[in-house]
Amino acid sequence: MQKRCSCGELVTMKLRTVVYSGKVEIDNVPIFSCPACNRSEVSPEVKPDLTGLIGQLGSQPDKQTFLFNEWNEWADLLVEVYAKDKLPKSHVLEEHMTARINKLLDLFLIAQSLGDEDWMNEIQKRLSQISRRSIHT
Repeated sequence: MQKRCSCGELVTMKLRTVVYSGKVEIDNVPIFSCPACNRSEVSPEVKPDLTGLIGQLGSQPDKQTFLFNEWNEWADLLVEVYAKDKLPKSHVLEEHMTARINKLLDLFLIAQSLGDEDWMNEIQKRLSQISRRSIHT
């Protein structure tokens, strides 16, 4: 995935580690980094979840490491796709996204048939994380 930096350079998204408060490492965060001006930007699709995670850590967090893809469905999808192909084409990413949405919808139907409200809410949250990607495309 690519976009233009404010300096005009074409930048590619990569999964990077974000360090918060010098103590917390958050791995697998989708970040756009510009090689020309060294500007980095968290992907807009995951920014709300990253700021939410950081907010939960507080101002004096203990030393720890998180896998962001365990907090965000879009990041998890990217980890899966990038593990298979270091520079996936956009159609490959879209195919994986469609398959993931279908899987989550199937899980939602199972959760609904069981009357499991907590599971249904979790699946809805995961679907909304992926839908942010569709909105920003």
